[in-house]
Amino acid sequence: MIRFASAPEHAEQPPIPRHLWKVAALSGMASYLDAALIVSIAVNLAIYRDHYDMGVWMTGAISAIVTGCIAVGSLVGGRLADMFGRRRVYNLDILCYAVGAIVITLAPNDIVLFVGVLVAGLAAGADLPTSLAVVSDAAPPDGRARLVSFTQVMWVLGIVVVIFLGYVLSDTGMVGARIITGHLIVAALVTYLLRARLELAEPSEAAQREEATAPAAPRGIELKNVWNRAALLPMVATFVYYVTWGIGANTFGQFGTYLLVTVSGASQSLATGINLAFLPIALVLTVVFVRVADTPWRDRLFHVFTVVQVVAFCIAALTAGALVGMLVFFVLYQISNPFAGEASYKVWSQLTLPPDTRGTTQGLTYALSRGVFAGVAFVTPALMDYSASLLLWLITLCMAASGVAGAYVIHVLIRRSPDTAVAPAPGLGVART
Repeated sequence: MIRFASAPEHAEQPPIPRHLWKVAALSGMASYLDAALIVSIAVNLAIYRDHYDMGVWMTGAISAIVTGCIAVGSLVGGRLADMFGRRRVYNLDILCYAVGAIVITLAPNDIVLFVGVLVAGLAAGADLPTSLAVVSDAAPPDGRARLVSFTQVMWVLGIVVVIFLGYVLSDTGMVGARIITGHLIVAALVTYLLRARLELAEPSEAAQREEATAPAAPRGIELKNVWNRAALLPMVATFVYYVTWGIGANTFGQFGTYLLVTVSGASQSLATGINLAFLPIALVLTVVFVRVADTPWRDRLFHVFTVVQVVAFCIAALTAGALVGMLVFFVLYQISNPFAGEASYKVWSQLTLPPDTRGTTQGLTYALSRGVFAGVAFVTPALMDYSASLLLWLITLCMAASGVAGAYVIHVLIRRSPDTAVAPAPGLGVART
């Protein structure tokens, strides 16, 4: 079985070269554009409905297709990256995203809008596992967690920017909607141009010798190497963590404002303001997570804040969504989420999954999880209408299950690994630029 380094046992962290932070930032744009696409469709959906005179089924289809396409894109894109080269897919999918964003922004009718969302969603999904694999391949073992977790900063930033733009442009109708999606075009094209300038270098002879002599599971990109214990065990464990945690996170990402208005009795402006006010907390604390990601504090803080996160959902459930209880919930949730959330999943996946099939395996966990999220989102409004308390208790159970799965990853998969790591897969090192 291929072994990966756990977090070092000392607080001193060696500095990471500047060019690798550039790689992390450009790869993190996959997370930025993923989050920004989902949130921009949510923010603009009512405007699209009125402007294009969309029926309820088309409105629902536009919303659902985003998550569904990201799931399919993750599955297919991760596999294509392993088969045909991560550099090639890394550049192509961001260009396809820009094309999709252009179609969304200029769409003359709802059918063209649907096509644009389809293209952008598939490209965003394909870029997620590919970009994480590129970061992991380029990173030194003692800096991998910091570089991978930095992509989560970009993910939170995508949400903050789009919600802020939506708040500022809330009275401008379709013009504001086009500005929001237009900024995705600019971001994607700039990212494409900068990625194209990255020079991917062959690893050194010493690195290749280290890789050749490392204790390893079967090597190569063949699908059979996804279904051996070295890949399957961490893939299942990280999937269970991500899907159980993500049910709660995705539900509040899509329906947090809806719940505050329909259950808690808040006005639309107050509900939007609450979400916007707490997001900077998450952004700052995600940066803090990056600082500790390569130290033992990464996993120690997970244990603390996964408990805080469960307590937050318990408070929401016990108060049945009352406004006071939801305010306490949002404070505790935004404090705990950076240390016990998607950033942990990203880091653990890169530390435990074999490098040759890393795009395929993480693409699979992304795809399956997003598919589950889409299914849960479909029934959430009806369940919320039946009993908000029941919905919140079910989510609380999911969050508790994610804590158990996370503890297994830390205490079994991470701690089994000695302080060694294999070198990057051939052809995937990143040269200085």
